[in-house]
Amino acid sequence: MESSKKQIPIQTEKEQQEHSFRDYLTFIIPSLIGIFLFMIPFSYNEEITIPVAMLAGFVESSLANYLPMMMTVIMILTALFSLLAILIKPAFIMKRSFMKTLFNVNTFWLITRIVGALFALLTVFNIGPKWITSEYTGGLLLFDLIPVLFSVFLFAGLFLPLLLNFGLLELFGALLTKIMRPIFTLPGRSSIDCLASWLGDGTVGILLTNKQYEDGFYSKREAAVIGTTFSVVSITFTIVILSYMELQHLFFQYYLTIVIAGLAAAIICPRIPPLSTKPDTFFEKVEAKGDNVVPKGVSPFKWGILKATAEAKRNNDFPALLKSGAKNVLDLWLGVIPVVMAIGTTALIIAEYTPLFKLLGAPFIPLLSIMQVPYAAEAAQTMVVGFADMFLPAVIGSGIESEFTRFVIACVSVTQLIYMSEVGGLLLGSKLPVSFKDLIIIFIERTLITLPIIVLIAHLIF
Repeated sequence: MESSKKQIPIQTEKEQQEHSFRDYLTFIIPSLIGIFLFMIPFSYNEEITIPVAMLAGFVESSLANYLPMMMTVIMILTALFSLLAILIKPAFIMKRSFMKTLFNVNTFWLITRIVGALFALLTVFNIGPKWITSEYTGGLLLFDLIPVLFSVFLFAGLFLPLLLNFGLLELFGALLTKIMRPIFTLPGRSSIDCLASWLGDGTVGILLTNKQYEDGFYSKREAAVIGTTFSVVSITFTIVILSYMELQHLFFQYYLTIVIAGLAAAIICPRIPPLSTKPDTFFEKVEAKGDNVVPKGVSPFKWGILKATAEAKRNNDFPALLKSGAKNVLDLWLGVIPVVMAIGTTALIIAEYTPLFKLLGAPFIPLLSIMQVPYAAEAAQTMVVGFADMFLPAVIGSGIESEFTRFVIACVSVTQLIYMSEVGGLLLGSKLPVSFKDLIIIFIERTLITLPIIVLIAHLIF
C-alpha cells in the first residue's frame, strides 16, 4: 500500500507533462459550452430560462401541431418492436446490441409500453372513455407534457456529453467531495446533477444521473439518492406554481423556504430506508469508477484539472460522441416516453376520477390543524395529490382564500419532488434502482420532513 501511495505524485507529474495546450482546450471549451447550455439562466420573453430549454421551447412551438401524433406513432412502434423482440426474436433486433437492449424488455415494461401506446392512440383521436382522453388525464400528458419531453430529450440527449465527457464532473468531483460526502453521502460530481436540475429541469438531472450510473460513477445507493433527492424542480417551474397561486410578491420568502426544506430532506432521506438500504454495488457488470480521491500533497483544484484534462483527452472523438448522443435521444424517446404516458395517465385518472387521494389526504387534516394551518380540510388532499402531478396541488389549492395555506401548499408541492406524470415516470423508465414502492415511501417521507419546516417558516412570514 505504501508503494502505491508514493507513486501517486509521480503519476500526477507524468500526467501533467503529457497534457498539451490542446488537451486543456479540449477540456475547457466543451465544458464551458455545456455550462452555458445547461446552467446559465437568462431572461427570454419575460421568463427565466436556460439555452437548452429555449431551444426545446422553439422546437416544441414549431412542431406543436405534429408532436402528439408523432409521439403516438413512436409509442406504437416501440410497443410493436418490443412484442417482436420478446415473442419472435428477429435477428435484426437480437444481433444489434443497442436494439436488443432497447426492445428486449421484461413483461412489466412490455405491458407498460402497450398501455402507453393505447392511451396515446385513444387520446390523439379522442375516442374511447373520457376518463382516459380528457384534458386532465391523457390529454394533459399527450398534448402538454410529452411535447415538452420530446424537445428536452432531443437537446439533452445530444448535448449532455458536453457536461459528462470532457472533464467537468472530474473537476467538481475533486473540489466538492469533502462537502458532498459527509453532508449528503454522495460523491462531489453529483453537485452537477443538482445544478443542472435546479437551473434547468428535473428531467435533465435524471438523464445525467442515469448515464453516470450506467457508466459506473455512482453505486446503486448513490444513484437512487441522487435521482430522488437531487432532481429538484427548476427555478422556472417554481415561478409558474407561485404565479398560479397568486403569491408572486412573496418570491424571495417562497424560494428561501423551498431551499431550507429541500436541504433538510436531502440530508435526512439518504440516511433512512428505503434509500439507506440500497446496496453500494454498481450497475450490472460495469466497472466501478469510484470517488475522485485527491492524493496527499496535491491541491483539489490541481488534481481536478489534471483528471478533467485526462478525461477530455480520452473523449476527443467527436463523431463517436455525436453517435452516442443520437442513441441517447432514441433511448429516451422510445424507452422513457411510453412509460411516462402509461404511468402518468393512470395516476391522473386516479386523481381525477376516484376519491383515493381525498381518502389518503384525510390523515393530514388533524396534522394541519395541530400546526394551525387555516382551511386544513381543504388543504389536506393537496398533501398527497402531488404524487400524481406536481401541478395538481396548485390547481386544487388556488381557490383557498388563505395566503398562508396557499403558500404552504405551493412550497410542499415543489419539495415533494416525486410526481408520477414526469419525474416518477422517468425514474421508473430509467435504469435507476428505484421501484414504485420506493417512490411512494420517499414521497411520504419528503412530505413529512418538509411540511413542519414550511409551516414553521410560514408562521414567521404571515
